[in-house]
Amino acid sequence: MPIIRVTKEFRFEMAHALTNYDGKCKYIHGHSYVLKITVSGQPIEDENNSKLGMVIDFSDLKNIVNDNIIERFDHALVLSKKAKLADDLKCEYQKVEIVDYQPTCENLVMHFVEILKPLLPENVFLHHLKLHETATSCAEWFAADNQ
Repeated sequence: MPIIRVTKEFRFEMAHALTNYDGKCKYIHGHSYVLKITVSGQPIEDENNSKLGMVIDFSDLKNIVNDNIIERFDHALVLSKKAKLADDLKCEYQKVEIVDYQPTCENLVMHFVEILKPLLPENVFLHHLKLHETATSCAEWFAADNQ
């Protein structure tokens, strides 16, 4: 049975600021993110399985991503724990995510990989993530590059 890749796209709004950055991104600003997640595996062959012919049910992938990434980061302000007033902002506004890293597109995509890997069903593998911060700027992660 061949290995098949399936991809699901997600969209969310998020604000961030880059601590100690030397350009405009040091200020709090927002983006309309597009996250594309590609998984791979063999389609289910069990005739008695309701997911026959699927690598993963798109609805299952949607629920995993929505519950663990989109709900957390959509309409959130994401700041490094090194940002001044980060904790004060979290107290003042309910949706502030304080992270252990500089919240660049590159670091966010790596964080999303860490979130998703343990949540995928057995025999379904994370192949590729692509996170667009703007229409013309993105970061990508490939499993093959990170083995």
